[in-house]
Amino acid sequence: MYGLMPECSLEMPDSYYGLDDYEKGVARWCSGCGDHAVLSAVQRMCREKQLPPEKTVFVSGIGCSSRFPHYMDTYGFHGLHGRAFPVACGVKFRRPDLNVFVVTGDGDCCSIGAGHWVHGVRYNMDITVLLFDNEIYGMTKKQTSPTSPLGTKSNTHPTGSVLPPVDILQTTLGLSNVSFVAQTTDWVPGHLYATIKKAHEHPGFAFVKIMMRCPKFMQDLVDQHTSNRDLYSLLEHDDGIQVDPATSQLFENKVKHDPSNIHNARELLENGKSWYLGLLYQNQEAIRYDLYGSQNLGFSTDQKMEALETELDKFAI
Repeated sequence: MYGLMPECSLEMPDSYYGLDDYEKGVARWCSGCGDHAVLSAVQRMCREKQLPPEKTVFVSGIGCSSRFPHYMDTYGFHGLHGRAFPVACGVKFRRPDLNVFVVTGDGDCCSIGAGHWVHGVRYNMDITVLLFDNEIYGMTKKQTSPTSPLGTKSNTHPTGSVLPPVDILQTTLGLSNVSFVAQTTDWVPGHLYATIKKAHEHPGFAFVKIMMRCPKFMQDLVDQHTSNRDLYSLLEHDDGIQVDPATSQLFENKVKHDPSNIHNARELLENGKSWYLGLLYQNQEAIRYDLYGSQNLGFSTDQKMEALETELDKFAI
């Protein structure tokens, strides 16, 4: 007779995460840096998808982009230069229940981290990758990066870079077991958000190249990229990146492209006539290596020790 009767008990509402549940500290990027826009888009996406902060991990290497985990109130790992992918793969391999993101830059990924980039794509683990490409080493104060345009004047090449840049998208599309490749920009927020959301929903290694502003060291390039809409083409398809009408109207050039056609994606990039924004390729049936790591996750300590002893007994003399 004491206490509330079952029919009188109150049902507590489900937890709801707001933007403030993902915000942490004040971002220390330069004023006007495109990184701010990506941070806002990611936090908004986390809120819409209601990703539990304690079940979400951001992994980075070294560079301006790699300060990203410091500004997300989730788990984070700020690793060594170029080593974000192996750390993220290790996390996902043994904790498939976590939402794992990698935030990397054109130097971090395409220079010292190039070998891990190749195998990260091949492993095709369920990880969302955001590559910030501002075509310069910004944190070290204007050094030529692997994606700097030919002739870029920097502290390492004061008379202009002498090698052509790495083609990030063509390289990724040429790797074994690739499953998701998209391109967006930081200065078109509607497309940026829709692309990140689509990438997170992909069951595999979702690779997103984000064309990034660096007004501190690459102002001429920023002006070129943002002032001429003729430079860009919006990729459209029912299976592609879906944007609102207001965002679509920003693009004078639109191209129909089936993201299941990897050969057409490569041909679009080879013609060099435009920067294509949207989903270039997606294959949801590609082999996922992280599924092999999900075996025996429920083993107790005693079971793990028993299994280890069984293996070691095979070498007994």
